[in-house]
Amino acid sequence: MNPRHFISLLDLSGDELRGLIRRAIELKNHRDPDYQPLKGRVLAMIFEKSSTRTRISFEAGMGHFGGSALFLSPRDTQLGRGEPLRDSAKVISSMVDCIMLRTDKHGTVTTFAEHSSVPVINGLTDEQHPCQLLADMQTYFELRGDIQGKTVAWIGDGNNMCHSYIHAAMRLGFALNIACPAGYRPSPAIVDEAGECVRFFDTALAAAKDADLVVTDVWASMGQEEEQKLREVAFKGYQVNASIMQKAKSDALFMHCLPAHRGEEVSGEVIDGLQSVVFQEAENRLHAQKALLEFLICKK
Repeated sequence: MNPRHFISLLDLSGDELRGLIRRAIELKNHRDPDYQPLKGRVLAMIFEKSSTRTRISFEAGMGHFGGSALFLSPRDTQLGRGEPLRDSAKVISSMVDCIMLRTDKHGTVTTFAEHSSVPVINGLTDEQHPCQLLADMQTYFELRGDIQGKTVAWIGDGNNMCHSYIHAAMRLGFALNIACPAGYRPSPAIVDEAGECVRFFDTALAAAKDADLVVTDVWASMGQEEEQKLREVAFKGYQVNASIMQKAKSDALFMHCLPAHRGEEVSGEVIDGLQSVVFQEAENRLHAQKALLEFLICKK
């Protein structure tokens, strides 16, 4: 039997995604130290890109469930010395119960999944960041209820986070308003697949009008530092500030996957203000990923 992977939010049905969100909230609110469904299980965590929230949440989550996690970097394994991905996937998956990869190329994760005998989780690629969306959606559900029929405004780069928000809109039934500078729009293939879930706006103010949730990300992601100055010019006018939030609904939430650059993509008064839920959102990486690990490993 082939293992169940989590490479994209589209790997889950809408009902499965809602079930994971409900389970994450349950695990958060009722932690039982004696509940250890992953006792004796091992998660291999492969990091080609550094992380704070991804590493801590997966490692702590496995610990809470009685399992263990291995941190693997290219410096520590043959992955950094040119071993074919398919060979690494076969070998690693023969010794562990699940594999999480945080890497640059989306193809690295899909190749691992193709040749792995255990579930593979996408911890982040240049194309998608589905684990973060689990936490974001958990946070919204906790505070506002189901997001179906609501409006989300994505302001900034059409990056991996934007792509995963598009997938979330497809599965959970919300409208996604996107405002990006010319040349920084999300992948046309991903947008086309979403159909009427996605709408583009010329300005951040227009995208934020009557939104229930406003989301942004850094202007230059990890690996794009050399583009920083160019992007600062291109993204001028796309900062989420008080004027943007005033266009959204009065009870709208603000989210950011962190780390954030105050004064660039978001003003300090917004990210540190009453509508911001970025730290609850960050904590929920732990609970959402515990629900995901339970789902993939215990039900495979």
